[in-house]
Amino acid sequence: METSNDHSIKIGISACLLGDRVRYDGGHARNHFFTETLVRFVDFVPVCPEVDIGLGTPRETIRLAQIGEKVRLVAPKSGADHTFKMQRYAKKKVCDLLTHDLNGFIFKKNSPSCGLYRVKIYGKNALYRAVGRGVFADTLTSLVPLLPVEEEGRLNDPRLRENFFEQVFAHRRLCKLFQARWKLVDLITFQASEKLLLKAHSPQIQRELGKLVAQAKTVAKPHLAEKYKRLFMESLRKPVSVGRHVNILHHIAGPLNKTLSAQENSELVGAIQDYRSQLVPLIVPITLVRHFTRRYEINYLMGQTYLEPHPKELLLRNHT
Repeated sequence: METSNDHSIKIGISACLLGDRVRYDGGHARNHFFTETLVRFVDFVPVCPEVDIGLGTPRETIRLAQIGEKVRLVAPKSGADHTFKMQRYAKKKVCDLLTHDLNGFIFKKNSPSCGLYRVKIYGKNALYRAVGRGVFADTLTSLVPLLPVEEEGRLNDPRLRENFFEQVFAHRRLCKLFQARWKLVDLITFQASEKLLLKAHSPQIQRELGKLVAQAKTVAKPHLAEKYKRLFMESLRKPVSVGRHVNILHHIAGPLNKTLSAQENSELVGAIQDYRSQLVPLIVPITLVRHFTRRYEINYLMGQTYLEPHPKELLLRNHT
């Protein structure tokens, strides 16, 4: 389970989101959640591609433009084309970022360099005809496909916020497992502790990973690690629905039924039902399960990351 004040987590981030005055107009886009709450739990690695390639602050605006069959990064007023410079910078910068052992990256939305989703691509007459991805964001996601990434705007959605940080902390756990001289027993233990979390996100991939681990002795370790990491991170990309959480909570409550008193069972089932009806957030039944797990020393549940996949101080399950 994740503990607070653990700064081994490193997240790359668009520098303007931390309050750096690097935007085209000399301003910033400071996000209070990042700078006042999240900073207590992670180390940020700020990046501003446009400043880094020498565009300066303030600077002429740039945008993605469809020119012939290609999408270019251009400054419409001067006509300058920054595509090649940005692409060359991005490849070099991503290699540099890999040395920081990042566990995630948060991008500035709508940016022609950093936008992750639905960045406008302009055609003739200054009208946008399509949407794409910023040049730097596209390079990073292509070269490091397993890295958790998200846009700051989408992180205002509680479910997307929890899902992203669940991926970030899971990515760190995964990296710690395979960075060491791991043994098969380490992978078996890891898979067992992640079982409920994986099952909540994707029962199908959870079963596939289980089979992979069961057949691990017949697979070369490098290939095994590569396939396991790919499937593991793939399973976590989709946010868990209320229904899936309810299924997992009932899956937990079943074995507890023989241990808990009638009143405790009633309290737990009631909390799950209230969550299903969205009368209480997820943290309510989760807190009850954690309480009963500690009280009755349920070893199987004590090791499940599903019950605390990120520091509770982030309050991510208080709003889902």
